[in-house]
Amino acid sequence: MTDQTTGWELPAEDEPTDPTAIRVDQYFPHPPAKVWRALTEPDLVTQWLMTTDFVPEVGHRFTMAGRRVEATGFSGTVASTVLAVEPGRTLAVTWTDAADPDLVPTTVTWTLEPEGHGTRLFLEHAGFDPDDPTAQLSRRIMGGGWRSMILRRLGELLDATD
Repeated sequence: MTDQTTGWELPAEDEPTDPTAIRVDQYFPHPPAKVWRALTEPDLVTQWLMTTDFVPEVGHRFTMAGRRVEATGFSGTVASTVLAVEPGRTLAVTWTDAADPDLVPTTVTWTLEPEGHGTRLFLEHAGFDPDDPTAQLSRRIMGGGWRSMILRRLGELLDATD
């Protein structure tokens, strides 16, 4: 099913899901160091995710400029803080709408594991309120976005760069 607002693929309504998190794993036929660079170098992050002033240092606050999503009230700007950096392995950041500082932030964690000649990337976007209809709509929309658009764009960037 496709979300009419964003055009992103959504999981089927009957697909068993955790109402508090999005979990995706994706194999990339590229070494972990290359995937890590794409996750942590701002000019590369801008090419596959959003324009950002990200620096991979714990405590660094940064923003990412995306597009507004009327259905959820998302302003289009993500405010984040780097929570954890284990070079080549793990990156965790908070994720919230910059226009609503009272929102409880969710957490996005990327974990890289070498697999054969490539890398298995595990993405977990956690902290969605299971009792909040807007949070659940956001989880469904972002889950579709992570799966159908964002990780595809990351793969295209990895394929195109040396």
